[in-house]
Amino acid sequence: MLGTRHRTTPDLATFTNGAMVRYLDFNDTYLSLEPAHPSDNIPAALAVGQVAKRGARDIITAIALAYEVQCRHCDAASLRKHGWDHVCYGALSSALAAAKLWGLSAEQMVHTLGIAGVCNFATRQTRTGQLSMWKACAFSNAARNGVFAASLAREGMTGPNEIYEGPKGLFRMITGPFKPAWAGSPDDWMILRTYIKFWPAEYHSQSAIDAALQLRSEIGDPMKIESLLIESFEAAVSIIGSEPEKWRPTSRETADHSMGYCVAVALLDGDVTRASFSDERLRDSKVLALLDRIRIVETDACNANYPKGIPNNLIFKLSDGRTLSKRVDYPRGHAGNPMTDDEVVAKFNRLADGVVSRSVAQRIVEQCMGFEKLTDVAQLLEFDVA
Repeated sequence: MLGTRHRTTPDLATFTNGAMVRYLDFNDTYLSLEPAHPSDNIPAALAVGQVAKRGARDIITAIALAYEVQCRHCDAASLRKHGWDHVCYGALSSALAAAKLWGLSAEQMVHTLGIAGVCNFATRQTRTGQLSMWKACAFSNAARNGVFAASLAREGMTGPNEIYEGPKGLFRMITGPFKPAWAGSPDDWMILRTYIKFWPAEYHSQSAIDAALQLRSEIGDPMKIESLLIESFEAAVSIIGSEPEKWRPTSRETADHSMGYCVAVALLDGDVTRASFSDERLRDSKVLALLDRIRIVETDACNANYPKGIPNNLIFKLSDGRTLSKRVDYPRGHAGNPMTDDEVVAKFNRLADGVVSRSVAQRIVEQCMGFEKLTDVAQLLEFDVA
């Protein structure tokens, strides 16, 4: 288990570490017909890679495979529009990453997919209305089951056939037929097309936060904002801008999935951090007053550039009569506006502060930057926090 010397089975380590990776909603993202967070696959690869005694280069290969499987499914068909959760694809991707690390045959991989593919369809109610702690666990549960499926296939368990095209398979019951477009060249890797979050908030809100912070100094006192209209795109409006619960969030999970709330705290505080989602902040009268002045609408102009970008256009009307506007399509961290290595390390150090000592944090950074050289990943996962 990450950051401890406690060991457990690879499927349960996948669940525990996956929940930690996802808990702050501060990981990576891929946007397409189906949005997803493919870094959720990494704990599965670390757990099985450690037990299978694989070196870091093999684990990196398995991670890249998982990104390929999940992201190309996301390109091929939407789950969200049918009421299902993106973690359904994650069960398949993590299962194949585990199968790769176990060294399973092609036939065993087919059985792995069969086992993982028929029993891990989760509804999108996980991300609807007031959100709970389970939001951070839904993928890690799917990944846990993917690892378990690979372990069963390794021991000779056979899986259901025709999980896609069968009479009760994925195509007929959920998505309709689709065919993923696999890599077309040696450089065509999906892991290079994902985005790192700059702020700990649902990804579609990143450009709105970015735009708000760019205008903040020109606005002056945020309480002089009479109204803020956010012009956005369907996915953002549907996921983080339309439900009544997003306008009075009562949990951190709901607040970081409320574009209005995230923009309000960005304007008031000049940043969005873990502290932005404390219980006290959720009840802050200034935050709620500003939130009541925000409206989010879907526009054709914003829809036109999604998912290539995540366009949010902010239009402020101020009490002094001024009107200010700012549109951002590619926020910091997006593949079209990527973070530098130094920015990623700085993000890690901010999160590590107060959790581990500076010396431990520095050692983790050094090992991550030279990860491909590790022959035993346990030395990265197990450490003393002091």
